[in-house]
Amino acid sequence: MKTQKQNHLATEAEAELSEAPIHGDILQAIFSHVPLIDLVPASHVSTAWNRAVFSSLRHLNKIKPWLIVHTQKARSPHVTTTHAYDPRSNLWIKINQPSIDYVAALRSSHSTLLYMLAPSKLLFSLDPLNLTWHHVDAPPVWRKDPIVAMVGHYVIIAGGACNFEDSPLAVDMYNVETRAWESSSTWLSVAVNSDKFFVAEKFSGLTYSFNPQTKSWYGPYDLHPAGQNILFSVIAFAGNRLILVGLTGFAGNVQSVKVWEVKGEWLEECKEIGEMPQPLVDKLKGSCCLASIEATAMEDVVYIHNPSNPEELVRLEMDEGNCEWGSIKNVVVNDGSRIMDRFVFSCSSVGMGDLCRALMHKNRRFSVKEIDH
Repeated sequence: MKTQKQNHLATEAEAELSEAPIHGDILQAIFSHVPLIDLVPASHVSTAWNRAVFSSLRHLNKIKPWLIVHTQKARSPHVTTTHAYDPRSNLWIKINQPSIDYVAALRSSHSTLLYMLAPSKLLFSLDPLNLTWHHVDAPPVWRKDPIVAMVGHYVIIAGGACNFEDSPLAVDMYNVETRAWESSSTWLSVAVNSDKFFVAEKFSGLTYSFNPQTKSWYGPYDLHPAGQNILFSVIAFAGNRLILVGLTGFAGNVQSVKVWEVKGEWLEECKEIGEMPQPLVDKLKGSCCLASIEATAMEDVVYIHNPSNPEELVRLEMDEGNCEWGSIKNVVVNDGSRIMDRFVFSCSSVGMGDLCRALMHKNRRFSVKEIDH
């Protein structure tokens, strides 16, 4: 039978044990299983927790680019909603924020850049969570359905159907540093790195590049590898690598989806990176045909979807020569939205700092909530 002193010592031991802090590797391991949005408040608990959070993100479960899905209603007032898929945490997030002011149809260059282009105005946003929108005058040459992309500190606008008196060869460039439009004349039609703008014809693979520094076009280049019957292809930059994603097979009978890396001074080297597993190809097809695809990429992650069947998404992660394929159910799609809404896909490297700014933006107008799969 315990004495009063023994009971007192046992109680003190239990209290000390319950108050014992979690240190080092154990805390980092715990944080590796915590969703990124919940690591923001955790990083502010204490200096030790802050170090553990960022150490966990560096060494155990790294941050990966988010797929952002924006849904814009077809009818006035064209309300927009935003959802995000975080591959690190394997969850979908609903981002509750005020609807984007409508100017024109919302579009994306399949990167962080979102924009709306109207005859009198251009709105664009560059930050990962699109907190800031830039309002500028429309480009000097009006065109319908042009290609818009960010190259260095230029917003490039090229192609599209121009007015009769306008030059169909014009390329307009908005300098975000000087806040002024600059023009160039050459040819048109997207993948972007830090200094060049690549344009590819989706059926032939015929590609040109545009350098905003020299205001010149280069090419043409044929990106389709020899011996491959490619029906349709798109280009994107994954990190510093120009990649080609193509449908192979025959008209009405797509046999595979392949990914190549294109390099060389004349883009003459085309090396196959990987082939999408057949079950994922079947998911992309769904109940309809697979006549085209779109790819959105950043760093070593590529998201691929079928515009005719946005319900299924495919993710490709490339790591030191290895390809990891996976499918994602697009929770944004339902029977009503499939018919009435337009879907705009972008890709962003969302970090802790971006989430902190989003959660604190303008009196908490931005709140992030998890939604069910």
